[in-house]
Amino acid sequence: MEPKELKNFSEKDELEGKVENTDLTKEEPAVPQANKTAKETSDVSNESATFQKESAVSDETNQNESESPQQSIRTDNLKNPEQPSIEKTVIPNLSKVELINYLKKIISTVDNPELIREDVENIKKSFYRIHKAEIQDQKNVFIDAGNPEEDFQPEKDLYEAELKNLLHKYKEIKAEHNQTLEREKEYNYQEKLKVIEGIKDLVNRKESLNETFHEFRNLQQRWREIGMIPQAKIKDLWETYHLYVEQFYNYVKINKELRDLDLKKNLDLKLTLCEKAEELAAEQNIIKAFNALQKLHDQWREVGPVPQEKKEELWERFKAATGIINKKHQEYYEDRKLEHKKNLEAKTLLCEKAEELAGKIFDSPAEWNEKSGELIEFQKMWRTIGFAPKKDNNRIYERFRTACDRFFDNKREFYSKAKEVQKNNLQLKTDLCIQAEAMKDSTDWKKTTQEFIKIQKDWKKIGPVPRKYSDAIWKRFRAACDHFFDLKSQFFNHINEEQFENLQKKQTIIEQINNYQLSGNTEADLNALKDFQHQWTEIGHVPFKDKDQIQNDFRNKINQLFDKLHIDNKNREILKYKNKLENIHDTESGDRKIMHERDKFVQKLKKLENDLILLDNNIGFFANSKNAEGLIRDVNNKIDRTKRQIEVLKQKIRMIDQIEEE
Repeated sequence: MEPKELKNFSEKDELEGKVENTDLTKEEPAVPQANKTAKETSDVSNESATFQKESAVSDETNQNESESPQQSIRTDNLKNPEQPSIEKTVIPNLSKVELINYLKKIISTVDNPELIREDVENIKKSFYRIHKAEIQDQKNVFIDAGNPEEDFQPEKDLYEAELKNLLHKYKEIKAEHNQTLEREKEYNYQEKLKVIEGIKDLVNRKESLNETFHEFRNLQQRWREIGMIPQAKIKDLWETYHLYVEQFYNYVKINKELRDLDLKKNLDLKLTLCEKAEELAAEQNIIKAFNALQKLHDQWREVGPVPQEKKEELWERFKAATGIINKKHQEYYEDRKLEHKKNLEAKTLLCEKAEELAGKIFDSPAEWNEKSGELIEFQKMWRTIGFAPKKDNNRIYERFRTACDRFFDNKREFYSKAKEVQKNNLQLKTDLCIQAEAMKDSTDWKKTTQEFIKIQKDWKKIGPVPRKYSDAIWKRFRAACDHFFDLKSQFFNHINEEQFENLQKKQTIIEQINNYQLSGNTEADLNALKDFQHQWTEIGHVPFKDKDQIQNDFRNKINQLFDKLHIDNKNREILKYKNKLENIHDTESGDRKIMHERDKFVQKLKKLENDLILLDNNIGFFANSKNAEGLIRDVNNKIDRTKRQIEVLKQKIRMIDQIEEE
C-alpha cells in the first residue's frame, strides 16, 4: 500500500514578542517643593484640600496605556450598544450546514471581530474534522469496492468553498477593524496633546484658583477618558504630560502640609513597587516576570512625586531591580534566537534530503514505498523541530512542502504509468507458472532443480502485477515449485539412509587397516593396500558432514602402512599421491581441485627443467676453477635430485590425465 501523503501539512508562525525594554536611563521628573509662606497656603487651602482629595497630586492613571508591547486593546468604543447578543452554541455538536449558518450569523451580527475569534477558529476545526471523516468514509467505500487506493479522488465539497468565502470575509472585517483602531489611536494622541496644551494654558490664566482647579480636574478627567494612542508615542507623551502637570503644581503652590502628606503616600507606594520588582527576580517564567515588570512601571509612572531627598535613592533601587529582569529577558531572547538558528539549520538539512528524494525517479513500487517511508519520517522529524527565525519560518516551510509535494506528484505519475506494466508482468508470471507446472513431476533432480532456481530468479526480476491477481498468481507458482521440491526431498531422504550405510562400510575398512599387519613381503603387502583402496573407491557417498573426517582418517591410516613398506621414496610418494588423488576425485568439487593440482605441477615442472639446464651449464663453468671436484660433485647431486623430482612430477601428471580420461 502506498504510504499516505503529507496532507494539510502546516505549522503556525511563531508569535515573537518584539519587546522594548523600559527606558530606565531617564530620571523621573523632579518634584518641586511647595512654597512655604502662610499667606500662599491660606489662599489656596480650601481649593487645594478639595483638589488633593480627588487627584492626590499624583500623575493621573491611564490604565489602558503602557510601554509594554503586550498592552491590552480597548475595543469598547467600537462595540455597537444596540448590537443583539448571540446565543451561545455548542460548536462541536453542529453539522456542517449548521456550522456555516452559525458562522454567517456571528460575522453579520458582531462589530468587533476579536469577540468572535475563538468561535471562528472552533467552527473551522469542527468543519474540517467532519470533512476529513467524510473523505475517509468515501475512501473506505471506494477500497471496499475493489478499487486501488491510489486511484481514490474525494468528491468536491460545496460547503468547503462557502466556508472559505466566509473565513475570507472575516479576515477582511478584522483587517478593517484593526485599521479603525490605528486611526482611533492617532486621534486619541491628538486629543491628549490638546489636554497638555490646556494644562500649559492654565499657568498663564488670571482666573481665581477655584476656577483653575475645576478646569484642571476636568482636563485630568478628559485625559483618563481618552483611549489608546500609538505605541511609539507613549513615552514622550507621558514625559511631556508630567512636566506640565508639575509646572501647574508649582503654579498653584499647593499647601506644604498636604504636599508632604502626599509625598509620603507616594513614597510608600513606590517602596511597595520596589519590593514587588525585586521579588520578580525569583520568578522562573521570564516572560511572566517581564510583563509583570511592565505593569509595575505603569504604576510607577502613575504615582506622583516623592520627597526630594528620597527621590534618587528610590529610583536607583527600582532601576536596579528592573535591570535584573531586563538582563534575564535579553538573555532569554538571545537564547531563543540561537535556538531558532539551530532549528533553521536542522530544517534546511531536512529540506535538502527531501529535495534529493523529490529529484529521483524510482523503478519499482517497493522503492517508492521505501522512499515514501523515509519522507514521512522526515515529516515527523520536522514536526519535532521548533520554530525557525520569524523572517525565515514561512520560507523554509514552503521549501520543505514543495519538495514533499513534488515527490508525491512523481509517485502518483509512476503508479498511473505502472498499470500497463503490471498487466504485462501478469502475462510473464503466467508463462512461468506454465513452465513450473510442466516440470513439477520431473525426476531429473539436478537439471530440474537448476531450472526451477532459474525461473524463480526470473520471477523475482518481474515487477508487480495488478493487486487483484497478485495472491492467486503467486499461489499457483508456489504450488508447482513446492510439488517438485517435496518429491525431491522424499527421494533424498531415502538417499541419506544409503549414505549412512556407506559410512559404516568405510568405517569398517578403516578398522581393517588398523588391524592389518605387514607380512614383510613387499609385493603382497602392496597388493593388500591397493585392495583396501579399491574397496574404498567402490563404496558410494557418505553424509556430507562426515565426508572430510572419514576421508582424512582413511588417508592417514593407509599412508602409515605405505611408509612401513620396504620400497624406495619415489615409489612410496607415487603410491601416497595416488591414494590422495582418488580421495580428491570422490569429493563434490574433485574435478576442479585435480585440475588445479595439475596446473601447479606443470608450473613446478617447468621451473625444475629450467633449473636443470642452469645446473648443466654450471658444471662447465666450475671445470676451470680451483677445487673443481668438490663443486662439480655438489652440482651433480643437485642434478640427480632435480631429475628425480622431475620424474615424480611427470608420473603425477600422467596419473591425473589418466583419471580425467576415465
